[in-house]
Amino acid sequence: MTVTLSDVAREAGVSLATASRAINGSASRTVGTELRERVLATAVRLRYTPDANAQAMARGRTTSLGLLVHDIADPYFSTIAAGVAEAADAHGLQMTLASSQHDSGREVDLVHLLRRQRARAIIVAGGRSNDVEINDQLRLALADYRATGGSAALIGQPILGVNTIVVNNAQGATSLARAVHDRGYRRFAILGGPEQHFSARERREAFIFALGERGTEVADDAVVFSPFTHAGGEDGMRTLMSRGQLPEMIFAVADVMALGAMAVMREAGIRVPHDVAIAGFGDIPTLRDVTPALTTVRVPLHQLGLMATQLALAEPSEEPEIRAVVTEVVVRDTTPHLR
Repeated sequence: MTVTLSDVAREAGVSLATASRAINGSASRTVGTELRERVLATAVRLRYTPDANAQAMARGRTTSLGLLVHDIADPYFSTIAAGVAEAADAHGLQMTLASSQHDSGREVDLVHLLRRQRARAIIVAGGRSNDVEINDQLRLALADYRATGGSAALIGQPILGVNTIVVNNAQGATSLARAVHDRGYRRFAILGGPEQHFSARERREAFIFALGERGTEVADDAVVFSPFTHAGGEDGMRTLMSRGQLPEMIFAVADVMALGAMAVMREAGIRVPHDVAIAGFGDIPTLRDVTPALTTVRVPLHQLGLMATQLALAEPSEEPEIRAVVTEVVVRDTTPHLR
C-alpha cells in the first residue's frame, strides 16, 4: 500500500498544508521546528517518499535550468551545452535545452515558457543582433522572469541587463589577422556572417582594422554576408567564386561557415590550402576530423558553459556581473607560410 502525504498529516495530527510545508518546503511560509520534526519523524516511520516535483513547486522553483541556443546542430553551441549540463548536474539541476533557430523572437517566447514552467535559471547563449525592438523584448522578458524569483545569464554582448560572459571577439580576430599577415597573405576575402549580428561584426571589423594597420586593405566587395551556418558558408563561398579571381586567404567568422566553404571548394576542385587558404573562428570539436586541419581562433566553449551556469546561479546584485574570456589563435594546415 502506497503511503500518501494525507496519511502522514493524519498520523502526525496536522493539516495537509502543514505536512506539505514541513516536508516539501514553501516559498512563502515556514513550519516551526518542533512541528516540522514531528511530521518528518512520522514520514520516516510510515516510509513516506516525497515527490521531487512537488517539493520544487512548493518552493517556487523547479530543478530545471533552461539553456537557449541559436542552433542545437552547431558544435559551437553543443559544446557550450555540455559545459552547462556538467555544471547543472553539480548543482542538482536538470538542463532543458531549446533552440531558437536564429530567431530572436522565438527566444522571447522561450523565456516566457520557462518562466511559466518555473525554471530555476535561464542561460541565453549566442551573440545579439542590432534589432533594438527584439533586444528590448528579450530584456523585458528576462526582467519579468527575474522579478518572479528566477535568475539568468547571457553568453554574448552585455546588453540585456543580466550577468554576462563576453567573448573577446575583437582580440581574437586581431590576433588572427596579424598571424596570417606575418605568414605572407595580402589578398583577403571574408565570409562575414549576418551583417547585423554583433559578434560577426566584431570579428570582421577587427580583422579588417588589424590588416589596415599593417598596410593591407580589404575591398568592400571581398566581404560577403550570409547566415552563421554551414549552409551560409556554402552560399558565401559560391558568391565569392562568382565574382572572379579568388583571394589568397578567406576568413570565415565562424568555423561552421569555414567548413561549408571548404566543402564547396572541394566540389569545385579548388585545393585548400594550395589554391586558397582559409581560417575560421571558434575551434569547435569537430575540427579534429577535418583535413586539412583548420586554422582558427580558439574559444573555450566548454568553459563558457561552466562560467555561464555559475553566473546564472549567483546571488542577485544591483549591477550585472560581466566576465570576459580570452581567445587564442591556433595556426594549422589551412594557412601555411605563403612567402
